[in-house]
Amino acid sequence: MKRIINEQVSDQVRELLVNEPDVEEKTMFSGHCFLVNGKMCVCVNQEDLLCRIGHDRVVEELEKGIARQMVMNGRASKDFVYVALADINGDRELAYWINLCLLFNPQAKATKKKKG
Repeated sequence: MKRIINEQVSDQVRELLVNEPDVEEKTMFSGHCFLVNGKMCVCVNQEDLLCRIGHDRVVEELEKGIARQMVMNGRASKDFVYVALADINGDRELAYWINLCLLFNPQAKATKKKKG
């Protein structure tokens, strides 16, 4: 089942990443993902922003009650949270989440490329 992507938010994320030297866009996680330095950074789908912010920051943000843990195949993904687009109020809050993703990006591990 193909998910509908929120193009307006994708455009806003693209603008926030315009000064990053190595940005790639791919369809992943049922959304439109932005990879920075070859690593998944942030992803937009119709209802959520998937943010890769690192375990320590995940714990902090979950305590605030806005983000929710990403769960994949029954396991929590320790470095990722979902934030409902409806809970992001304006450009400043969107920039906050994108900045968290960019802050973690240098420590994020790149996904191993599949052979073949």
